[in-house]
Amino acid sequence: MVEEGAYWLAWAQISGIGPVLLRRLQQHFGTLASAWNATKVQLGEVEGFGFQTLEKVVQQRSRLHPEQLFTKHQQENPHFWTPADADYPRLLLETPSPPPILYYRGEVELQENLGQKPMVGIVGTRQPSEYGIRWTRQISTALAKNGFTVVSGMAEGIDTESHIAAMKAGGRTIAVLGTGVDVIYPHKNRDLYKQILTAGLVVSEYPTKTPPDRTHFPRRNRIIAGLSRAILVMEAPLKSGALITATYANEFGRDVYALPGRLDDHPSQGCLKLLNQGASFILKELDELLTMLGAIPQIDGVEASTAPEQLMPTLSPELQTVMNAFSCDALPFDLIVQQTGMAAGLVSGALLQLELMDLVSQLPGMRYQKS
Repeated sequence: MVEEGAYWLAWAQISGIGPVLLRRLQQHFGTLASAWNATKVQLGEVEGFGFQTLEKVVQQRSRLHPEQLFTKHQQENPHFWTPADADYPRLLLETPSPPPILYYRGEVELQENLGQKPMVGIVGTRQPSEYGIRWTRQISTALAKNGFTVVSGMAEGIDTESHIAAMKAGGRTIAVLGTGVDVIYPHKNRDLYKQILTAGLVVSEYPTKTPPDRTHFPRRNRIIAGLSRAILVMEAPLKSGALITATYANEFGRDVYALPGRLDDHPSQGCLKLLNQGASFILKELDELLTMLGAIPQIDGVEASTAPEQLMPTLSPELQTVMNAFSCDALPFDLIVQQTGMAAGLVSGALLQLELMDLVSQLPGMRYQKS
């Protein structure tokens, strides 16, 4: 039986099929394996599948063999997750456009992937002032010492300062690259890259050997926002990738904080714009910032062996219907759909919510069981 992850990989190879359409396919058919075998008419029922896209699917799908493709890809890119994998970062999976393939290098910490260890993104200009550098170092240090993982993009300036400060404080950091995970950019950060591999992760949606491309970096900003529970913008001019990250954060329902600066400082104009639009202030009292970040709900599960029956949360009718389908045995996705009588997309969404509540766990082969 071909694993579901192989179909995520195969669909991602078809031109014109991006993360958003892949998410819609998965929600419509329940699994990408089912979508792979769907007819042209059935695919046409999915929003965004126009005539040209359907023609590309028909032409290219016949030339791809998911299992062979997956095996070959593992040889060239041994470390990657797809949304079908239990280790795929949960917060990123919640977004409308999770990467179909997320490559990684370094030291994996499953608590981060499961959403049980808080991650905070820090972004800003490549040409920060002394003021921006000083506060980036102070805040990254405070976050690391208080158990937060710092996420950034390994660019020059604010990104570099946040990674270095977090590691100096003994914390973990994650760098989201706009290149393959084996390509160091900028080159001057090669020592930083090596340090991150021992104190965290580098991740990317681009396969190995992918060189820098200016179109990649705005796209990688959605991954920074998707991995993080909050985004801190330290210094950013009006035209800045940091503002793109903040926009994604707002779309994903993440908190956005900005460092205030002087009205006539060019590097602060983007931060002032964010504050005017409702972002929270980063103030001198860092304890207040840490308190606010610590108050963001975590995805913490209660151990089944110690959780009394009365701790079962009150579920919506939709979630309760899906829970009622479970007995003692693991169930395949298709059988859950059949037993609930609900649309496959609704069941998929309900299962994800139940997973995040630690009530259901996913097994290989798109099977689920009570946690």
